[in-house]
Amino acid sequence: MIGLEELARRFAGLDRAELVRWVDNRWLVPDEAGGFWQFREVDIARVELILDIRREMRVDDEAMSLVLGLLDQVYDLRRQMHRLCYAIAAQPGDVREAIRVALPPPGKE
Repeated sequence: MIGLEELARRFAGLDRAELVRWVDNRWLVPDEAGGFWQFREVDIARVELILDIRREMRVDDEAMSLVLGLLDQVYDLRRQMHRLCYAIAAQPGDVREAIRVALPPPGKE
C-alpha cells in the first residue's frame, strides 16, 4: 500500500489535488489508516484506467462517473458469473446436465 504523495509521483502530470478530487468523486476508495489514505494495487490500476480513458476517449468528469459506474457493474457481473460457474461445476452431473438443457442456445435468449 502506498500513500497519496507516492501515488501522485507515480504518474506524470497527475497531481495531489486531482487525486483528492477523484477520491471525493468516489472514483478511488482508499483505505484510511491513522488519518492518512492508503492506496492498494487495485487503486493504482484504477488510476491507470482513469488516465487511459481520459487520454484515449477524452471523457470529461461528468461522463467519467458514468463510465466507471458501468465498468464496476461489468466487473461485478463477471465476478458473480465466475461464482455461479463454480457453484454449477460443484453440482452432480445430472444437475449440471439439467441446467445445460434448460439454457437457451447462444443468440436465442
